[in-house]
Amino acid sequence: MTNYRRARVPGATYFFTVNLARRDTALLVERIATLREAVRNVRRRHPFVIDAMVILPDHLHAIWTLPPDDLDFPLRWRLIKTGFSRGMSCGERRRDSRIAKGERGIWQRRYWEHLIRDDVDMQRHIDNIHFNPVKHGHAARAADWPYSTIHRHIAKGWLLPSWGAASESSIDVGERS
Repeated sequence: MTNYRRARVPGATYFFTVNLARRDTALLVERIATLREAVRNVRRRHPFVIDAMVILPDHLHAIWTLPPDDLDFPLRWRLIKTGFSRGMSCGERRRDSRIAKGERGIWQRRYWEHLIRDDVDMQRHIDNIHFNPVKHGHAARAADWPYSTIHRHIAKGWLLPSWGAASESSIDVGERS
């Protein structure tokens, strides 16, 4: 198996993109309760802070901060993917390589992670997460998408409800409170 180089810093904050194997489905939003339960179960046993997150039909983006002295985000993602997959009925298409390894065919095997470097990097990634439903045409305003932590950020007064609105001439992502 390939040994991927990953930035592994205890207690750090990371940005992730995690995709379904089939990008033409809406499984994550159709089964949002199953995904939420899988995340809750993992957080109970292996705590982490969700700083920002958005769930789209076929992929998700998240920013997590791990506890001090903890750097095991791969374990958490494996458990979340496994928990979600166990909540699905079998029958998805699987390649021979997945069958040989006893894997389901729901998730892409790998994911993208990025170590957040500073406050500017953090804010840029949070904005990207919250704007993603607009970017992909799922909502006219970021606040219109129900599966996003933007609602928590608006409630805390960090963003205005109109933040991240798409218009014909431009995209307004600068409206902060």
